[in-house]
Amino acid sequence: MRTSIQFKKGVLELCVLYLVQEKDRYGYELTQKVNKHIEIAEGALYPSLRRLVKDGYCSTYTQDSPDGPSRKYYHITNLGREYLDELLTEWDKFVVDVNNLREEEDRDE
Repeated sequence: MRTSIQFKKGVLELCVLYLVQEKDRYGYELTQKVNKHIEIAEGALYPSLRRLVKDGYCSTYTQDSPDGPSRKYYHITNLGREYLDELLTEWDKFVVDVNNLREEEDRDE
């Protein structure tokens, strides 16, 4: 089954914030981590990263890499942690609500 592009875009911010909550990560690393579970295009994550920084949920810094050019790392802010908590609460409720709908409909058939 193909997951819709809009559905993926809607969950990318949650995934990114979840991945950077314990460890700062650079863009390509984030793309690889997300791609292990949700197939996304190479550049699909960068608009979400820019939005997270613009909205104050993440900050960035550049660090030299032993494997090549410097990398831009993303770091979650305190505001980002609060936003992540909100997103996770909304996500959990959404999943429960969809499953309840499915179960109710299956019982009614």
